[in-house]
Amino acid sequence: MSTQSGLLRARRFAPLFVTQFLGALNDNVLKNAMVVLLTFQAASWTTLKPELLANLAAGIFILPFFLFSATAGQLADKYDKSRLAQMVKLLEIAIVIVAGIGLELHSIAVLFASLFLLGLHSTLFGPVKYAILPQHLKSEELVGGNALIEAGTFIAILVGTLLGGLLAGSEGGTAWITGVGLAIAVAGYIASRAIPLAVPPAPTLAISINPLTETWRNIRFARENQTVFLSIMGISWFWLFGALFLAQFPAYTKNVLGGSETAVTLLLATFTFGIGIGSLHCEKLSARRVELGLVPLGSIGMTLFALDLALASPAAPAAGLGALALLAQGATWRVLLDLALLGIFGGFFIVPLYALVQQRSNPEHGARIIAANNIMNALFMVVGALCAAGMLAAGLTIPMLFAVAALCNAAVAVFIYGLVPEFLLRFVVWMLIHSVYRVRVENLDQVPDEGPAVIVCNHVSFVDALVIMAACRRPIRFVMDHGIFRWPVLNFVFRTSKAIPIASAKEDPAMMERAFDEVGKALDAGDLIGIFPEGKITADGKINPFRPGITRILARNPVPVVPMALRGLWGSFFSRKDGPAMTRPFRRGVFSRIELVIGAAVHAAEALPERLQTDVAALRGDFA
Repeated sequence: MSTQSGLLRARRFAPLFVTQFLGALNDNVLKNAMVVLLTFQAASWTTLKPELLANLAAGIFILPFFLFSATAGQLADKYDKSRLAQMVKLLEIAIVIVAGIGLELHSIAVLFASLFLLGLHSTLFGPVKYAILPQHLKSEELVGGNALIEAGTFIAILVGTLLGGLLAGSEGGTAWITGVGLAIAVAGYIASRAIPLAVPPAPTLAISINPLTETWRNIRFARENQTVFLSIMGISWFWLFGALFLAQFPAYTKNVLGGSETAVTLLLATFTFGIGIGSLHCEKLSARRVELGLVPLGSIGMTLFALDLALASPAAPAAGLGALALLAQGATWRVLLDLALLGIFGGFFIVPLYALVQQRSNPEHGARIIAANNIMNALFMVVGALCAAGMLAAGLTIPMLFAVAALCNAAVAVFIYGLVPEFLLRFVVWMLIHSVYRVRVENLDQVPDEGPAVIVCNHVSFVDALVIMAACRRPIRFVMDHGIFRWPVLNFVFRTSKAIPIASAKEDPAMMERAFDEVGKALDAGDLIGIFPEGKITADGKINPFRPGITRILARNPVPVVPMALRGLWGSFFSRKDGPAMTRPFRRGVFSRIELVIGAAVHAAEALPERLQTDVAALRGDFA
């Protein structure tokens, strides 16, 4: 299994990473250099005001996302993505030449044409870079790959913005801008030639150039899966949220912190590196799988630290302070900490969402769903910019704008998690398990990725189901005692995961029959069912005899049975060692190590209770 550093050495990922990094870098070098030149030198080129030119430039750059994203998605689904990447990089070389001509002639029209083409370059490459990841990476590598892409993108934005400003302000700047841009574009093309072949999922697709009908069709593809569509909405909200903060940094630095132009870089670098750090830590926090529990964690952090940024903003700053002088102000450190943590939690939020869209999208429509995502991203950023401008024009201060954004972020989170409780469910399970235990999972690939199956496991504690849910990629519908099912807090987890409450025949025969009926329907639907065949939690650490309920299940639905064993939970706070459970806190300390060991699936005809008990005991070994 590749780690992130391993992916950077792998041919199936490294050339793509370098290509996308250099593309994002060049976009920002050229775009920021043009904006700086238009701001400070346009008076000799045109009679239009610099403020109008800067806003026109931003609008022209984003326009291709609306016009051509649908077509870009179709192209990436129909043709080999590696070949498309090479063609886009050749286009980038041509764009730099056009930009160089515009700079040399001082032609606003030619510069704006090159900005439009830069936007087209990004529009065409977006579906390629995201839709190719599921083709070249394993499922457990998607989070790490997306984390590297996101971290690289934001670092490229930072470096490109700084480099573009430096080149624009240097002597002979127009020649330097063209030369550096051309060098980056050529390097990007060379890197793209090493991207491995990516077989197109829809080679017979008929390309339609109507942007309106194709945009709506792409959105329909995305809406086929509600979780995918709401993940796209979450991604788009993140770009609105992040772009809103980035756009305010110059004015915030000058008018609120009292900093000079050099201090803007300090804020930009802090926020950007925060996103990079958060993105790169997603793989470790999620155990190399798409962990939706990180998304609510990210949204909570984004809300809290955006609010604190508003509160930490000084009311009466000094003026004209450089970066070093600004650091000498005590209030600055709290602002920088808020920005760093805002970026870190933003990374936790965005990376799993991108990986989820790639993992759960129909492969035949993958690039077109990414195109729909890009369209929504652009739309949200435009709406966010207009709303921010309107609120500032109405008299809100920038710290007040940050507070409004934080509250809106909380509202968006509540809306999304209300429609798709799976996000909140994974967050609760992730927090419960990772705040108490360190879980090691062995042979997770034995659990089938799709299709009906039953998992059986020894029953050591009251949190066994949560541990297994946290470890497995697929949702599991556990059959559990109705008393545990009704526990406060955990009841939300069990209801949301569609657990099936059961009672004994002596206690409530009607409930027992309903439970077996529900298990049958779930297996008919292709679900994964989890049971604890002992029927009760062990009181002495030993495995109790497996009861015949599994036989009745398999008689109706002869599906594979996957044996599992929990190790290390006996003696924990939630076990019954030395008396009732949950009466002796910290009995095993904090973050104690536990293990979930998974065995090979057993055919239904061989899955007798005695055989399964023997398999689970063998997996358990000497541990309880």
